[in-house]
Amino acid sequence: MGNVWKGAAVLTVAALLTKLLSALYRIPYQNMVGDVGFYIYQQVYPIYGIVAALSLAGYPVAISKLIAERLAEGDEAGAAAVGRAALLLLSALGVMLFAVLYIGAETVASWMGDRQLEPLLRLLSFSFLVFPLTAVVRGYFQGRYDMMPTAASQVGEQLVRVTAILGLSYWMMRRGADVYSCGIAAIAGTLVGMAAALFILLFYSAKRGRKKMGSRIPPASILHVGRHLLTAGTIVCLTNMVLTLIPLVDSFLFVQLLRETGIRMDEVKWVKGVYDRGQPLIQLGTVVGTSLSLALVPFISSARRDQGAAFTYGLLPLRFAAVIGVGASLGLICLIRPINTMLFENDHGSLVLAVLSASVFFTTIALTVSAMLQGIGKEWAAAVGVAVAVAGKIVLMHWLVPLFGVLGAALATTGAYAFMACFLYVCLRRECQMANAQKYMYPIVKAAIAMVVVLRLYMWLMDAPAGGRLWAAAEALGGVAVGAVVYIVCIVKGNVFSEQELSALPLANKFRLLSGSR
Repeated sequence: MGNVWKGAAVLTVAALLTKLLSALYRIPYQNMVGDVGFYIYQQVYPIYGIVAALSLAGYPVAISKLIAERLAEGDEAGAAAVGRAALLLLSALGVMLFAVLYIGAETVASWMGDRQLEPLLRLLSFSFLVFPLTAVVRGYFQGRYDMMPTAASQVGEQLVRVTAILGLSYWMMRRGADVYSCGIAAIAGTLVGMAAALFILLFYSAKRGRKKMGSRIPPASILHVGRHLLTAGTIVCLTNMVLTLIPLVDSFLFVQLLRETGIRMDEVKWVKGVYDRGQPLIQLGTVVGTSLSLALVPFISSARRDQGAAFTYGLLPLRFAAVIGVGASLGLICLIRPINTMLFENDHGSLVLAVLSASVFFTTIALTVSAMLQGIGKEWAAAVGVAVAVAGKIVLMHWLVPLFGVLGAALATTGAYAFMACFLYVCLRRECQMANAQKYMYPIVKAAIAMVVVLRLYMWLMDAPAGGRLWAAAEALGGVAVGAVVYIVCIVKGNVFSEQELSALPLANKFRLLSGSR
C-alpha cells in the first residue's frame, strides 16, 4: 500500500508538471509564429493529444491492472503473456491508425478546411507507430507499482518536446520559412519528444533488468487482453480526452462554418489563431483548479463503506473545485485584456477569450467530478460525460457560429463544458449524498462578487490604453495579486472550509492571519 501511495504521488507531480509545460510553451510559440502560425499548429494538435491519451492515461492503466492481477498470484509468465498480447494488439491498432491518417491526410485536411495542412497530418501520423510500445512498457512498470519510469518518461517527453518545438520553429523562422513550414517543424519536435519518452522507458527497462517478454502468446491471453483493452482501456482513454476532443471539434468545424458566413480564408486563419489563444488559458486555469481537488479524490474510494466519511470526502473536492474554479474564471474574465496583451502581444479577441475563460469553472468541476466517479467505480458515467460534451459542442457550433461568428464558437465551447459538468454532477448526486452542498455556495458567491467589484475598480484606476505590453504585464500581475488576496480573505471569513481543512493547505496560517481569524 505504501508503494501505491508513493507511486500515486509521483504520477500526480509528473502530471502537473507536464500539464503546465503543455500550456506554457504555446505562449512563446504564438509570439514567435503569430496568430496564423498558431492556428496551423492548433488545427493538428488535438490528434497528438489523442495519441498522448492512448499512450499515457488509457491503455497503460488497463494493462497495469491485468499485470498486477497476474503478479498478485505469483504468475510471472502470465504477466509476460499479458504484455506480449497487449503489444501485439496495440501495434495492430497503431499501424491501422497510422495508415488511415497517412493515406487519408489529404481528405482530413480538406475536412479541416485547409489542404495545406496535409504534410503536417502525414508527418503526425507516425506518432501512432510509437505509442503502442510506449503504452505497454508504461503499463508493465505500473503493474509492478513502479511509477518512476512512467513519471520520468512523461516529464522527459514534455521537456524534450517543448524544447524541440521552440528550437526548430525558431530555426525555421530565422531561415525565412513560412508558417506552414514552422508547423511542420513543430510536429517534428513532437515526434522527437515521443522518441525521447520511449528511450527513457527502454533505459529503465534495461536498468531494472526486466526479462524479455518472449514470443509465445496463448490465444486465450489475446482474447482476454483484447476485451479488457476494448472496454476498460477505451473508457479510461475517453475520460482523459475531453480537453483534446473539444478542440478537435473546432479543428473540423470552425473554418468550415465561418467560411459559410462569407469570411475570407486568410481572415478565418487569423481569427482561429486568436481564438486558439484561449486554449492555454483554459489549460492553465484547469491545472490550478484541479490540482488540490483531485489530490483528495483517493480518499473517496477508501471511505466508501462509511457513509459519513464518504459524504465528507465527497464534498471536500467539490468545494475546492468550486472555490478555485470560480476564482480563476472570474479573475481571468476581469483581467482578460491586460492578460491577453501580456501573453500574446496585443488585446485582439479579448471578448472571445473572456467567454472562453468561463470554461475554466466548468472544466474544473467536470474533471473533478469525473475523477470522483472513477474513484467510486463509475467509469462509464465519466466516459458518457465526455460524449455529452462533444455532442453538445457539435450541436452548439452549428447553431451559434452562423449567428455570432467566432464568439459563437467560444459560447459553444463554454456550453459544452457546462453540459458535461451538469451531467456528471447529477450522476454523482445519485451515488453520493450531496444534500448540503448548496450551503457552501453562498459564501463563495459573496467572495466572487467582492473580488469582481475590487478588480473592476482596479482596472478603472490602472487603465492605460496606450501603455504597451510592459504596462499590461504590470497591470495583469498586480490584478492577480489584488484579486487573489480579496478572494481568499472572503473565502476564509465565509467559513467555506473548517479549521481542520484549512490547516492542511499550504500557507494556511498566513491565510488565517490575513483574514484576521484565530
